[in-house]
Amino acid sequence: MDGILNVNKPRGKTSFGIVALIRRLSGERRVGHAGTLDPEATGVLPICLGQATRVVEFLVDATKTYRAEIELGIATDTYDSTGMIVQRGDVSRIGREQVEAVLDSFRGQILQTPPMYSAVKHQGRPLYHLARAGITIERRQRQVEVYRLEVTAWQPPVVTVEVVCSKGTYIRSLAHDIGQVLGCGATVRSLIRLRCGIFGIEEAVSVPELEDAFRDGYWQQFVRPMDSVLTDWRAETVSEETAQVIRNGRPVELASNPGGNPEVPADSVLDTRCRVYTPDGRLLSLMRFDTATRQWLPVKVFQ
Repeated sequence: MDGILNVNKPRGKTSFGIVALIRRLSGERRVGHAGTLDPEATGVLPICLGQATRVVEFLVDATKTYRAEIELGIATDTYDSTGMIVQRGDVSRIGREQVEAVLDSFRGQILQTPPMYSAVKHQGRPLYHLARAGITIERRQRQVEVYRLEVTAWQPPVVTVEVVCSKGTYIRSLAHDIGQVLGCGATVRSLIRLRCGIFGIEEAVSVPELEDAFRDGYWQQFVRPMDSVLTDWRAETVSEETAQVIRNGRPVELASNPGGNPEVPADSVLDTRCRVYTPDGRLLSLMRFDTATRQWLPVKVFQ
């Protein structure tokens, strides 16, 4: 049961709803998703099972790729097509060139304000609970990074963009802000996540396919090993004696230390992380290098 499913989330389903479905189909209690998708959004939703739930954080941190259809000339309170219209604007004089010019200011590191209709919590409550009660609060801006933002189709008043971005980026906020700069308003009409880290839409399994696979007993073929998301970490195989020391949570010395891999910049985060395997090839632990003691410390130990 320890592994990751690359699920193609359908429109109208919540991320938690997909988790609940996989939990029921698999009988595995430990199930979690790596990065919430809006109910109206579709696409890649990695689902971690069993001990793989302990590597969710590394998937959440992964770079994401989205394709969004943005309708110009209209803005809603949810920043997508499900909300109430709060602004209409004239788009007759807006061309592709103007849109392209505006997009330049949204590349690189930018500040975003999370939408009220989001899962961000305020005093323990998701913002969307407050929004549904008619309450609007001041939201703190957060810094995110947009690595790539390109127009892939232009059919006025709809512009289709592809976005490669860091974790925490709200595509709905991005669309809303683009509309404000253009002066006409904008909202997301459709959104699909094309990639989350190593998981792409091409290999994603649909919910009906997954239900059939569980019913007929071949669902394991869709499960990726939990260490597949850690391939950029250095890897070490240790003796059974050393493995037992790690299982006890104690630091150890390993053959390789930071600075020993010419392909990885010295003192980088990647250089100080290591995945450790038992002699028979099972993932044993994730380790962190302690520069003070020159030893590797167990961060997560797997059964």
